[in-house]
Amino acid sequence: MYSTTPIAPLQSARNGLPARRHPGVWILTAALFLGVFFYFWIGLAPFPDPNAANLTTPYGSNSNRFNQIVVVLMSGLLLFVVLGKSNRRFLLCPRNLLLAIVVWYAFASLFAGDPGTAFRRIVFAVLVCGCGSAILLLPKSREHFTTLVCIALTVVIGMAYYGIAALPHLAIHQATDALEQQLAGDWRGHMGHKNVAAAAMVFSIFFGLYISRTRSALLGGMIVLLATVFLWKSGSKTSFAMLPLILILVWVFEMFRILRPVIVVGGLVVVNTLLISASLSESVQQLLAAAGVDPTFTDRTAIWSIALNAIAQSPITGYGYQSFWQTEALFRSGYSLYSWAVTAANAHNGYLEQFVNAGIPGFLLVVTWLVFLPIKYANKALAGDNDPLLTRLFLRIWMFSLFFACLESPFFGNSGPVWFTMLIGVFGLRLQAYACLICAVPGKRGARAQDGLATNTR
Repeated sequence: MYSTTPIAPLQSARNGLPARRHPGVWILTAALFLGVFFYFWIGLAPFPDPNAANLTTPYGSNSNRFNQIVVVLMSGLLLFVVLGKSNRRFLLCPRNLLLAIVVWYAFASLFAGDPGTAFRRIVFAVLVCGCGSAILLLPKSREHFTTLVCIALTVVIGMAYYGIAALPHLAIHQATDALEQQLAGDWRGHMGHKNVAAAAMVFSIFFGLYISRTRSALLGGMIVLLATVFLWKSGSKTSFAMLPLILILVWVFEMFRILRPVIVVGGLVVVNTLLISASLSESVQQLLAAAGVDPTFTDRTAIWSIALNAIAQSPITGYGYQSFWQTEALFRSGYSLYSWAVTAANAHNGYLEQFVNAGIPGFLLVVTWLVFLPIKYANKALAGDNDPLLTRLFLRIWMFSLFFACLESPFFGNSGPVWFTMLIGVFGLRLQAYACLICAVPGKRGARAQDGLATNTR
């Protein structure tokens, strides 16, 4: 899908004869693309049991050895294939910043209650990031990428609706579920929670809009329609309200360069300040209530209060990677005497979560990678000659994920579609800015080499 430099698509470097195609390699890369996509969007155990015993056990005791083996093997195969391609130089960039994040998180994890477990999770997180980066280097062209995405979304959405029809006790939240009985009736499909399913459907709508413009208006429209219906039935007011807002913000982002930092950075500051203030100030709570908004944001303010207190006690190193929530230490702490929030799986705010995991330095490093650098990438991509529709797709994914993180903790999630798809958005924007997009039809905007075998740098 991406090359380091344009080359003549049909000529070999040596004798001018047509370049040989390798259908076996293309089939392998297509299967690997779909396998990685399905791992994150479907998982190894779709339709999880809502009454499983491990839902209420500490995080540290929920290790799944089979899942770890699959990720290691999948990542190893993916790395082997990508390292054999000329565009391997784009894998896991910017490397210096990502290395700094890993090193700091490892250092912060020395202070965790169980450093060994934290280190294993860091390794797992690196593998997941590698998958998010490498998957965009697999397709041989933009058209190949679009085809694979069509296949993937057809299977994912089809499985979600299959669950609603055939396995409603698993695909729809029930009043008999072990947790969050108040969600009864909300659709979650093959995923574990309706909020994750809703975010996945928003991403599906973005992909569907892209497909409708580049491949098939009918197929793309069907994806958008089915995903929108599922999103509505999921009962996720946040994702449903964010969908049109993100579409508008991305349009404004594209049209007015001077407003780009204001839209992203300013918007995140305002939203997070308002949300976090609700956990600290009664006047803010009263203001929100008067406006018809739940001032607790579905009891999230209780979680944020614990997170803020924890950050104040360890502002520099935090508590180690994924080493605070759902641990025995937290369950046995004084928080458990007055707050249910000790059972929370995370901070339900991706930015607070980084403070908890790795303190102020970790937060600054992650925000630089996920917020500030993509603005730079977007500026360069929008000014370049790569496909603007693909840039728009990555922009929508990235911006939705950033604002979604104000109410959830998607960053460095080792399973599920949200973090993985956000990685596609972030790495995709960088590729749109610095790599040459391969198009199977010479002469189109952004058209490059068909086989992606260029070796020079751009």
